[in-house]
Amino acid sequence: MPAQPQRRVTGVLLHPTSLPGGFGIGDLGAAPRFLDFLSRAGVRAWQILPLVPPGAGDSPYSSASAFAGNVDLISLQPLVEAGLLGADQLHNAPYFSTDRVDFQAARAFKRPRLEAAARALFENTQHPWWPDLDAFRDDNPWLEDTTRFFAIAADQGGAPWWTWPAPLRDYDLKLMEVDFERIELEIIQQYFFERQWREVRALAASKGIEIIGDLPIYVDINSADVWANRHLFKLSPEGLRLEYAGVPPDAFSATGQAWGNPLYDWDEMEANHFGWWIRRMQRALELHDRVRIDHFRAFSAYWAIPNGAQDAREGAWRPGPGMKVFDALREALGALPILAEDLGIIDEPVRQLLKDSGFPGMRILQFAFGEDATHAYLPHNHIKNSVVYTGTHDNETTLGWWFSTNNRVRDHVRRYFGIDGHDLVWDMIRAAVSSVADTAIIPMQDLLALDNQGRMNTPAVSNGNWGWRVRSEALHHNIADRLRDLNQLYNRC
Repeated sequence: MPAQPQRRVTGVLLHPTSLPGGFGIGDLGAAPRFLDFLSRAGVRAWQILPLVPPGAGDSPYSSASAFAGNVDLISLQPLVEAGLLGADQLHNAPYFSTDRVDFQAARAFKRPRLEAAARALFENTQHPWWPDLDAFRDDNPWLEDTTRFFAIAADQGGAPWWTWPAPLRDYDLKLMEVDFERIELEIIQQYFFERQWREVRALAASKGIEIIGDLPIYVDINSADVWANRHLFKLSPEGLRLEYAGVPPDAFSATGQAWGNPLYDWDEMEANHFGWWIRRMQRALELHDRVRIDHFRAFSAYWAIPNGAQDAREGAWRPGPGMKVFDALREALGALPILAEDLGIIDEPVRQLLKDSGFPGMRILQFAFGEDATHAYLPHNHIKNSVVYTGTHDNETTLGWWFSTNNRVRDHVRRYFGIDGHDLVWDMIRAAVSSVADTAIIPMQDLLALDNQGRMNTPAVSNGNWGWRVRSEALHHNIADRLRDLNQLYNRC
C-alpha cells in the first residue's frame, strides 16, 4: 500500500507560471511569498501542474521531455547575483501583463538571457557552482538524451524528429553529429532550473508544506522520450503513429478528444521490466513529495484512435497493464505517494484497479450535484482515502460553474448546504475542507472567488489556455486568515 498522509491536509492548486513576477510569466523567484501565504493559511500542500517544458498550445501536458524542467520558470535575479548575468540585462524590459502569461514574449525576453548566463558559467570552470553542476550531470542520466534532442531540434529549425536526416532520426550515436557546446548550454539551463527548484522545495519543507506534482500518463510524439525509445511505443518503422491517444465522447466534447500522443507498447514495456516508467516515476519523486497521475483509467484500458480517423469516435478500448506497472514501481522505488486522477468514463475494472493500488482517487464537488443522494462526490459519501476538490484546472472556476449551471443543480446545492447561495464559493470551500477526505485541494482562483475569466484550461480547446496569473496583492492576509480558520475548525492545520 502507498504511504498515506499522517494528518488531514488542505492544499492549494496553482501552477508556477501563474505566480506573480516580472518578464511575462510567473517564476520561481515569486514562490517564497506564495509559500508564506500558504503557511499563514494553515495550508500544508501546494499542488502544481507538470513542471516540464510546455508544448503545443503552451500546455504543460504536452512536452518535448517528460524529465526536463521548464526553463521559463527560472528567476533571472539569482543569475545576476551569481555574477552570470549583468544587472543591466534586466533593464528596459517590455511591458508585460500581470494578469496573463504572454508565453511568446516571455520566451523572447528570457531565453537569450538564460543562454547568456549559461555561456558565462560554461566558460568559467572556476565558478563556485561548477561542483554542483557536475554532480547534477552525474546524478541525472536523462540529461544526455534530452539535451541532445533539444540541441538537434534547434539545429533543425524545430522540425519534428522523424523528418531529420537518417543518422539523427534513427538515433545513430556513431554517425550523428551534434553541437557539443549547444548540448552543454542546454544542460546548464536545466541545472539553473534544478538549483532554483531545490531551493523552493527546501523552503516549502521548512514550512511543513508538501509539493504535489502532476504526471501526465502520455508523452508527446515529438519528444526526446519517443525519439530515444521508439521501441517502447506503437510506431511504424518510419516513426509515425499507428494509433494515438484520446478519449471517447464525454461531457467536454460530443466527438471525444483526440490528443495525438503515441501509445505505449505495453508488452515491450513489460519485457523491459517497465524500466522507462521506473525512471520517470523516480524523477517525479525527486521533484515532488506526492504525484498525481493524470488519466489513471488508461492503466486499466485506454482509448486507441487509428491514424487517419476523422475524430475520436473511431477509437476503441485496448487493455492497459493494470497492476503490473505499479508492482514494478513499488519493487524498484518502495512506497508510492500517488494520487489517482480517476475521472472520465470509469467502469468496474478501473474501480478495482484503484482499490488494488490503494491510491486515493478524486472527488470533484462541481460534479456532485443534480442527481440523487448516492452520488459518490457528495460530501456525505466521501471516504478518507481520497482527495476532494472544489474543481480542477480543467473545470470552470466554482463561481463560473455556479453562473453557468442549471436551476436544478443550483436548487440541489442550496438545499444540500442549507444556504441561499450569496457566498457560494466559500460554502463549497468549506464543504471540501470539512470533508472526511484526507486531502482537500482548492484552486487559487476559488480562494479569490473569480469567475471564468480566471479559468486555467478548457479541454478540447487547443488555444488560449494556461495563461491565468495571480497578482501579488491578491495574496492577502484576509484570504489566508479566512482559510486558516476553516483549517483549524476542521483539523487540517
